[in-house]
Amino acid sequence: MSIPSPRARVLFLGFFVICCCAQVSPQAPPNFTRHVSEQSAVTDRLSRRLTRTYQLYSRASGKHVRVLEDRRVDAMAEDGDAHAKLIVETDTFGSRVRIKGEETGFYICMDNRGKLIGKRNGQGRDCVFTEIVLENNYTALQSVEHASWYMAFTRRGRPRKGFRARQHQREVHFMKRLPRGHLVAEQRPFHFISFPFRRTKCIRRLGQH
Repeated sequence: MSIPSPRARVLFLGFFVICCCAQVSPQAPPNFTRHVSEQSAVTDRLSRRLTRTYQLYSRASGKHVRVLEDRRVDAMAEDGDAHAKLIVETDTFGSRVRIKGEETGFYICMDNRGKLIGKRNGQGRDCVFTEIVLENNYTALQSVEHASWYMAFTRRGRPRKGFRARQHQREVHFMKRLPRGHLVAEQRPFHFISFPFRRTKCIRRLGQH
């Protein structure tokens, strides 16, 4: 029986490795975009929800969004208006939120006709919006119940039907602003805390040298 040459053994080993690799099916890389999209669509009712307070400045009207006692929603409020102070509650770990007027307690919701109204109970999907940060650094609020509809206001501050709004339009662009007075509260001077210093035996020995 003839002994194969070293070159033949190397070729055989390479062929064997190629065959083994061909039998292993390649695994697709994890789709993180799909994972985030699926998880963001699930309402989290167990974790403690994050609550923020801010004003929504409308790029179209130059005023702030407000929720009135008669359940009307518009963008005609001046900076610091009590009705422009909004409480924003997170709905998932992602960017879905519920927006409520602090003064009236009404949530901003969008009905089946695309109209913005205030509701006392904001647990429905029609009261949930997705915050989308645009390339121009403005924020758009997309309806969760109607995926292609957006919160929008005209130049006069009147609400625009959600199905008539598009993401690139000024009527859809908002800027988050802290209510008047919150900036002062955050700019507090930093206080240093002093601790009594005690000389250890090691420090004393070093001082003696």
